[in-house]
Amino acid sequence: MPDPHPLLSHLHDAVDGRFPAVDGRVTVLPALPGGLSCSVAFTGHSVIATDLPEDEVLAREPDGYGGAQAPDFLRYLAGRDGWIDCLDVVLAARGTGGEPRLPRRHDADDHPRVRHARALRSTVRVHGDGRGLVTLARGPAGRRELSIELDGRGHGAGHGRGLLRDALTLVPEGEPVFAAVSPGNARSLRAFLAAGFVPLGSEVILRRTASG
Repeated sequence: MPDPHPLLSHLHDAVDGRFPAVDGRVTVLPALPGGLSCSVAFTGHSVIATDLPEDEVLAREPDGYGGAQAPDFLRYLAGRDGWIDCLDVVLAARGTGGEPRLPRRHDADDHPRVRHARALRSTVRVHGDGRGLVTLARGPAGRRELSIELDGRGHGAGHGRGLLRDALTLVPEGEPVFAAVSPGNARSLRAFLAAGFVPLGSEVILRRTASG
């Protein structure tokens, strides 16, 4: 089994309340598996995973106060023709284990949420019920990650937080589970917060072109 990516340690430390120093600096790590890069911002410190040389990255003078996620710097990381995903809030909770409250679903392979998860993540499993669906996968750096998609009739009825609390039974008790939510998706963000998820920072995932 390959060694975990070093970004995973930073994320797990953050779940335990051990954040990087608020020093305005940037830590540069190797690129993520699957040809992906990322820029992760914690309070006053950023962590970048890239295949670019560390001295070259730092010569661009990114900083831990938001500069490592500035548009021009992200374009540099991705290269002229590279792909840049949207900015997401990174949140985390812990699994509750016990009897799983959501059955597996095998009828959602063509769902946009599932297709998006499989494009960027590995070992994607789909669960859900009449309220909507949940994807459980291994996300950036191998972290355990979930996302949800409600049935259109469930908005505003508390179904999101209920689905999330049930999804936590799919994760062994005490194990960290992460989520990436667009800050503009206020409804989803409120549901995650109400279900006990805590914000850790923000991230942008990138795929750098071979030509750079």
